Amino acid sequence: MADSSNAFATTGRSRRGEPFVWLTAAGLTIGVILTLGLLGLVVVKGLEVFWPDRLEVFEVDQDGATESVAGYLVQDRTRRDLDGATHEEIQVFRGNLELYGEKFLFLDKADIRDTSRPDDLLLVERMEGGHVIGTAARIEFGDGARVGAEDPEFGDRLEALIEENEERRKELKEIEKDQIGRNAKQVKELTLRRRLIEDGVESGSIEAIDAELQELQAEFARLDEERGEIRERLEADRFLVASADGRELGIAGGELLHVFEPNRAGFFARLGETLRRMWSFLSDDPREANTEGGVYPAIFGTVVMTLVMSIFVTPFGVIAAIYLREYAKQGPLVRAVRISVNNLAGVPSIVFGVFGLAFFIYFVGGVVDGWFFPNAEEPVYKSGGILWASLTLALLTVPVVIVATEEALAAVPRGVREAALACGASKWQAIQRVVLPASLPGILTGVILAMARGAGEVAPLMLVGVVKSAPDLPIDAAAPFIHPERQFMHLGFHIYDLGFQSPDSEAAKPMVFATTLLLIFIVVVMNLSAIIIRNRLRKKYATSSF
Repeated sequence: MADSSNAFATTGRSRRGEPFVWLTAAGLTIGVILTLGLLGLVVVKGLEVFWPDRLEVFEVDQDGATESVAGYLVQDRTRRDLDGATHEEIQVFRGNLELYGEKFLFLDKADIRDTSRPDDLLLVERMEGGHVIGTAARIEFGDGARVGAEDPEFGDRLEALIEENEERRKELKEIEKDQIGRNAKQVKELTLRRRLIEDGVESGSIEAIDAELQELQAEFARLDEERGEIRERLEADRFLVASADGRELGIAGGELLHVFEPNRAGFFARLGETLRRMWSFLSDDPREANTEGGVYPAIFGTVVMTLVMSIFVTPFGVIAAIYLREYAKQGPLVRAVRISVNNLAGVPSIVFGVFGLAFFIYFVGGVVDGWFFPNAEEPVYKSGGILWASLTLALLTVPVVIVATEEALAAVPRGVREAALACGASKWQAIQRVVLPASLPGILTGVILAMARGAGEVAPLMLVGVVKSAPDLPIDAAAPFIHPERQFMHLGFHIYDLGFQSPDSEAAKPMVFATTLLLIFIVVVMNLSAIIIRNRLRKKYATSSF
């Protein structure tokens, strides 16, 4: 009788394969650790941007004299000079661009004599010029009145000043962007129509058009006068801040956005400031070459482009996969098509961008402009826009949907198809009512992968519609409400612009991590939504396996 202890003894070949199994597991573990480490770095650095740091005053020895520098610590570093000596330095953000010419400063730790955290230090956020750091001096109103920092009503007056000017900025934006913009559009359309009537292309009354133009010009003069009055009120009041070296910096009331005392604030006050900064980052437009303000236009453009891309790529990918799997006669030609589809997934994305520029913009856009906008002074569809960007990325991601859909169709049990055909259904009825519903979880898997890839692409977008700053959204309240020809902002391009094209690279670093974290979050949310739908469909059609 054979020894029972050898019943499960492994062969020499299986024992030799065990090291490769352990190596595979080790590779997977290393990959997971690296991925989690990268995500952890992005999360920590991204959230760190919004937490308000304490402000410090550094007493620095400069050539025998003591200089006061106020700001917050950014980083520590070790620098080696030409003689080989090492110096421990800190980087400080001190703001006050007008006074110092730069926002950041490196201080040698050996030169720092003392540090302190005065409670009255302010961090002032403004529209242009970056942050201001210092102590409050006074408020000078346009009517000549002054309120000093020692006045008990100073805080209330400053808060009221900020709120009043915020309302004025909103009013100014409505006049400039909505009313004057609408006026200019009407003038442009009437001027073009007048020229067409003069050339005999259209019929109409030139006198009536001239009367409308005069009314629009009068309306513009009135709006321009209102705009001037608002701007005067925005510049009338001034808030003066004293820097650490005793100099005063005046800030126009219209430039003030927010004033915060980080050294005096407790934990909950700082938490509230963090939430305010997060909301401002999500809801405001970018400022200061995208290094300040928010990224709302980029969020909107990214989400809309990804959804439009999914709308285009899903039907075309599914139809192509159904034909290849269910109708096409399997042979060399179909095999060549499948090989071509698989090869398309490996083509560099910039190639798709060049194709989109040549085909969609120059060819299709030129045809559309020639048919529908022959008299337009500027290209309408013969230029980059969110429609062409979505179509370009749809071409980029359609191989993923085709392959995933084919695999999902093949996974539907053959018995289900035969049962439908046995009940008298035609081939299309069996596909439509039995095979496709059962394949939906697998099809959605391909759509999820396509969305994940398309949302993060940047290179092709640079050729077909994405821009550094887009004042108008592709969807708004102005008729016809949907503007597929408009250029747009994208979070991926925003990261590239901040990291490599920003004139102030030091100020852009925090925004890079914050925007990267936001892009990852948006992609995860969209993918999770699709995954939830897929899982529900999978439970509904439990006869299939994916």
